[in-house]
Amino acid sequence: MTAHATSHRIRIVDSFEALIAARFEGDVNALCWRRCLPGDFQEVVDRLDVGAGMTTIDDDDLRALTLGSAGSIAREVLLADQAMLRRHGLAPSLDCIGGYPRDAVAGALATDVYSFHVDSAPMAADTYLCTYVGGASQGLPNEQADKRIEIAETRAQLLAQYGGADDAGFAVYLADQCHDLHYVPRAGAPPYSFGRGNLWRIAIAYPGCPTLPCIHRAPETLPGSTARLLLIS
Repeated sequence: MTAHATSHRIRIVDSFEALIAARFEGDVNALCWRRCLPGDFQEVVDRLDVGAGMTTIDDDDLRALTLGSAGSIAREVLLADQAMLRRHGLAPSLDCIGGYPRDAVAGALATDVYSFHVDSAPMAADTYLCTYVGGASQGLPNEQADKRIEIAETRAQLLAQYGGADDAGFAVYLADQCHDLHYVPRAGAPPYSFGRGNLWRIAIAYPGCPTLPCIHRAPETLPGSTARLLLIS
């Protein structure tokens, strides 16, 4: 991991129990259980042989793979991580990702996962995620980002796209299109990496959330890059 180690918005914990039990309060909106995982996760990805998009891998898919000793160790970690989350009432998904869909609209108006954003829910919830192979998620401290819809030039673009007045109807439109969940880094603001193998719990936007939601994005998918193996709940 990189710059996040000194961020006041991130708390490092030393166990899954601590990750589950910790409360978001004050400035903290991201919890990280640092881990150095055993096993060859790349072998798992290679044996999955999925396409260019996103494929969800279930437990039976993992168990059906023919793997060497290091790959088998990685498989047991993947199964154990999901079982651990399920025991706490969560519904994890293990995805092998060659690339996410990109928005047809380019530039400041895109709302795909490559844009810095926050997750949201109508009730109290958090997001858990871990990257085992490939590019890791990136985060951005809230004070180093501006909400997209509050930037005058971008708001004007969105208003032109909406084709109406800047009123309550426009606010509904922005929410319906998820523009109100997206952010733009301030000049010179370096994102931090979530790293590989680390299990994160990040705050999301919901009514009554005690802290600001964690701003993050998926890493860019570059030509020739390996598929990403991601656990998310």
